[in-house]
Amino acid sequence: MTKQEAKKRIEKLKKTISYHRYLYHVLDKQEISDAALDSLKRELKGLEEQYPELITPDSPTQRVGGSPLKGFKKVEHKIPMLSIEDIFSEEELKDWEIYLKRLAPGKTLNYFCEPKIDGFAVSLIYKNGILETGATRGNGQIGEDVTQNLKTIESIPLKLQKEEKGIVEVRGEVYMEKKEFERFNRERIKKKLSSYANPRNLAAGSIRQLNSRLVDQRPLKFLAYDLMADLNQKKHSEEHQILKALGFKTEEGRECKTIDEVVDFWKKLNEKRDDLPFQIDGLVIGVNDNDLNQKLGVAGKSPRGLRAFKFSAKQATTKIKDIKVQIGRTGAITPVAILEPVQVGGVTVSRATLHNEDEIKRLGVKIGDTVIIERAGDVIPAVVGVLKDLRTGKEKEFKFPSACPVCGSNLQKPEKEAIWRCPSVNCRAKRKEFLYHFVSKKAFDINGLGPKIIGQLMDENLVSQPSDLFELAEGDLIPLERFANKSAGNIISAIQYSRKLTFSRFIYSLGIRHVGEETSISLSQYFNSINKLKNASKQELEEVSDIGKEVSGSIYNWFRDKNNLKMVEDLFRAGIKILPSKKFGRKLNGQTFVLTGSLDSMTRGETHKKIRLLGGHPSSSISSRTDLLVLGKNPSSKLDKAKKLGVRIIKEQEFLKMLR
Repeated sequence: MTKQEAKKRIEKLKKTISYHRYLYHVLDKQEISDAALDSLKRELKGLEEQYPELITPDSPTQRVGGSPLKGFKKVEHKIPMLSIEDIFSEEELKDWEIYLKRLAPGKTLNYFCEPKIDGFAVSLIYKNGILETGATRGNGQIGEDVTQNLKTIESIPLKLQKEEKGIVEVRGEVYMEKKEFERFNRERIKKKLSSYANPRNLAAGSIRQLNSRLVDQRPLKFLAYDLMADLNQKKHSEEHQILKALGFKTEEGRECKTIDEVVDFWKKLNEKRDDLPFQIDGLVIGVNDNDLNQKLGVAGKSPRGLRAFKFSAKQATTKIKDIKVQIGRTGAITPVAILEPVQVGGVTVSRATLHNEDEIKRLGVKIGDTVIIERAGDVIPAVVGVLKDLRTGKEKEFKFPSACPVCGSNLQKPEKEAIWRCPSVNCRAKRKEFLYHFVSKKAFDINGLGPKIIGQLMDENLVSQPSDLFELAEGDLIPLERFANKSAGNIISAIQYSRKLTFSRFIYSLGIRHVGEETSISLSQYFNSINKLKNASKQELEEVSDIGKEVSGSIYNWFRDKNNLKMVEDLFRAGIKILPSKKFGRKLNGQTFVLTGSLDSMTRGETHKKIRLLGGHPSSSISSRTDLLVLGKNPSSKLDKAKKLGVRIIKEQEFLKMLR
């Protein structure tokens, strides 16, 4: 990127970031996620580091917070409420320590780490032990006087438990627990009011209410993390102990002697973040020695001895280089965005799904756009937003194809569906995707048969359908490129070994639309044999746990297709053997269980396995056919639905007694 191009990009980034910061900090609204805004800020910071002469005083990297609201009296912070610079990787964390050692040669560096709560920062001023003023951060120098609102929060003491003369300032976060936030939003929806995007927005909006009676009706809490007074503390960790003695709630932190200990704590906290009652987005790490921290001072708007080590963002921003389409095993045509590589959720990604034609139109996405992508768990990232303010005019429209790009068949879109499909049974792309599915770990699990080798076998006309795999011999593979005697022998051995498999994995391997791993297990337990499943009516299929009309129709129609029946017959002719099913206990008597929240004793997968082994049926959704709801930590809306339907609700200990 040339300097001139960088200048234009910086101006657009500044304008976009400032707009979203104003929404977030002043109007308590949010159009894009925190992670997406962080990604834009990082891009801006990177460009300014590359071209420092382009840094201007109005850049978002040169300021803290937003402007104070006009409805409240102004409060000047004697000690500025500074922002904390973010870091996103272990490498950046270690670079920071090198930087500190350069600033403080010969000093021993110890750290104090605490969860970074996603709340609303406030300052509390106590005079002779009595709460005198509560203020927002505002722009870091001047905030708003919100004392009356803060007094409604029970976790903020009106009088310190330990008497202290003079002025004591305490800083911390106003927040709302996740379950209270969900309950509050449900109540608003019932009243046909708009819901809040996240707990932080609700906390911020509440504290900025001019009517403190409205604030009193909201279940806000306060967590203290900083003591801005000299009470003989030498370390930041001691401040937490003093704050507890003064009557404040603080989050458990950890003293770490090395950066490796910091990383270990960060990883453990990341693993259990979903089980915490409040939202956190990382770890705050500070030099524990207060005197040393003071000497390190401030660089720009952030203390040198303090960093926010953020968790891997589930969202990020990047540019779309191109849009291509993929053909799935059922013929589904999926548009895929080819991206400039970017880190999301700790993984570098270069592709993201755009789902379907309707989604492209809804987003208004073009080739060349700057977009927000989101990655949840191991799911392929998706494009969830377009930052149209960053367009240059060079972006191009994407035209959805009318014919299959592989076989040329005219695409079809069934009524009431959003997905275009290739109808041809001979489409090479469909067959290839189906074979990938057939040999996958949850199906026949044929080790060594990856996409490249499947493609090579198809190119050589050695394989066109699943049963062909079991007819292969070493001599067929050895002449092929990249194959030697040993690798050919290993693949043939893996194919022969895979001939025997459980009935549930066999059902999954068939690639029936809407039939995943859980449904395959349920079908195998209910029908016990391929003949019973093949001849089942739609009504019989709907008797199976978690199977409704759409899934039963899909299964029923699949077994009415002559090509599918021939494929099954060919597999058994090729020597496929279904292993006898495990003998399941009858202790749970076919009862249907649904789990909400997380259990301390086992994972969700382990829970489902135990239920099946004792003759029960695990399900993912509440219905009138549900017998029991197992209640874990941080339950979802399933709990409310269970109560409405009169489903029996049991806690973890009672559930474990049933399993024993």
